[in-house]
This record gives sequence, C-alpha cells and structure tokens, in this order.
Amino acid sequence: RTPPALTESRFLSICVTPRMSSAGAAGAAGGAPKVSEVHQARWARALEACPVVAILRGILPAEVLEVARALVSEGIRIVEVPLNSPDALESIRLLADADLGEDVMVGAGTVLTPEDVDLVAKAGGSLIVSPNMDEQVIRRTKVLGLVSFPGVATPTEAFAALRHGADGLKAFPGEQIPPNIIKAWRAVLPADTCLMPVGGVSTDNMEDYWSSGASGFGVGTSLFKPGDGAREARAKAAAFVAALRRLSGPGGPRVAKRARTCQ
Repeated sequence: RTPPALTESRFLSICVTPRMSSAGAAGAAGGAPKVSEVHQARWARALEACPVVAILRGILPAEVLEVARALVSEGIRIVEVPLNSPDALESIRLLADADLGEDVMVGAGTVLTPEDVDLVAKAGGSLIVSPNMDEQVIRRTKVLGLVSFPGVATPTEAFAALRHGADGLKAFPGEQIPPNIIKAWRAVLPADTCLMPVGGVSTDNMEDYWSSGASGFGVGTSLFKPGDGAREARAKAAAFVAALRRLSGPGGPRVAKRARTCQ
C-alpha cells in the first residue's frame, strides 16, 4: 500500500498535533494528565518551523549556549542534550533558562528511567527522548505533561509505544531502518503518527526519508560533535535548513509553512 503524499495538511496533522492513543484519550477524559498546553504549543511551533532535532551529544555546559544559539540562528528549533553527556542536566538547565525564543524546545536524550524523567523535568526540559521503548518512562513523561519520543526498532515496538501514550516515534538506529522500511511502517501506522528516523541521517539521504514518509529527523554528529564550536555548528545547521528548503521547493513534497529562518 502506497503511503499518502506529504501534503501540507498531512504534515500539520502528523507533526503539530501530539498523538494520544485511544486509551490515553479515555484517560484524559477521566482527568489523567496529558501534554501541557505550554509544551504542546511550543512543540507545534518548533516542528512547523523546522522538523530537525539537533542532538548535542558530548556538549559541555560551558559551550552549550553558544552552540545552541548558533543552531537557532540558522533555523533549528529543537535541541536535545543526551543524558550521557558531561553534566547534561546543567546544560539542559542553562538552555531552558536562556532566551532562545518562544518556539525553541529543549529536551533530553538517552532518558532510560522514570527517575531520569523527573530530573529532566526539574532542570526545565520538556522533550523526553529515549533510545528504547520503556513503558514506565513513557508513562512518567505523560504524567509530568512532557512530550514523549521513545526509540523503536520494529512495528511491534512502535505500536506498543503509541499504546502507552507516546507523542511520536524515534526510528532508531536509522542505519538499520532505511527509507524503504520507513515507507513500510508508514503504510501500517496510524496516519497521525509522528515518525522521525534518528542515526545516519544526512543531507544526502533526507529526501529519500522524507519521500518515504518521515515526519522529521533527529541529527547528531552531522550537526554537532564534541569539539565543534559555534562556527562549525552554524555551518552544519545552514546545510540542513537548505536541504529542507529543497524538500518543499519545485518538484518536492509540500510541507507546512516554514518559519522565517527556514524560508
């Protein structure tokens, strides 16, 4: 079955509306916590502007603000600091406290336990990303009103994550989940699922992933690696934003209107 075209309305429904399973919706109707309106609105603005998650693995607190501001200046709107980075919670706190813009979202990656979720929330992070699918991590994220993006490697894990209340899916590792697999997943997943390949994504293969049904991209070393300064980060971000422009240009699939820096 051929997945639906990435029209503007489809992009908005996939990326801008946080997903809740039928069980989660029933729970919400009964008073269970859900994604807070503040985080939901920020997530929507960030994804509509530029659906790229910048993964700053190995970043130091002393350099995180300079690098993040360089990325934001080129149009990146979602910044993730993996918890296995040096003093990651301090970096997250600095980013959350900084005036990066009302449409910039800060979160954590490599979140493995419910206790990690609590620490990220206390530091001011609002996006919880994991390399795996852990029901308790997802549920704790939702209780705290944060955005949940667990890692999944199979359709079984994908459907389980959505059932537990995940707002989107991190297809990981991307090197093992090429565009043809994303296309197959897209054919069976609910149409409103936000699905982002993470790992191995570059400006060379973004178009293949996008045309196969990817909602956006998680990007690590192609945007930042330890030792990079603001200049290197800015140049890499500019290349990704330019690639996004090409995706929505003549002959490319239409997507939601980009923020000014992505137009």
